[in-house]
Amino acid sequence: MKNIFENLPSDLSSEDFIDLVKSENVRIERIVSFGQTSPESGWYDQNENEWVIVLEGLGTIQFEDGSEITLKKGDFVNIPAHKKHKVIETDKNNITIWLAVFYN
Repeated sequence: MKNIFENLPSDLSSEDFIDLVKSENVRIERIVSFGQTSPESGWYDQNENEWVIVLEGLGTIQFEDGSEITLKKGDFVNIPAHKKHKVIETDKNNITIWLAVFYN
C-alpha cells in the first residue's frame, strides 16, 4: 500500500509531478508545490478535462476570462478541456499538495 503524503520531495525549489495512475482514459497525478506558479507566458490549454483537489496548503487558479478561485485544503474544481487557466499562487510558507485527475 502507498500513501499520498509519503515520499514528498526534499528539494522544493521546483514543483514535483508524479503520475499515480495512468491509462488510456484517465491519469491521476500528485503535484507538490511550495510557492511556485505557472510560467508567466501562456496558459494551460489541455485536451483533457481536469478535476483537481487541494489536499494540503492552498493554490489560486486564474482563468483566461480573468476570474480566479483559491482552493484550500479539501476544495476541488472541475476544469473542462480547453478552458485556459494557470496557477497564480501557491502557499509560500507551507507545502501544497494537489491531486489532479485528467480524463476524457
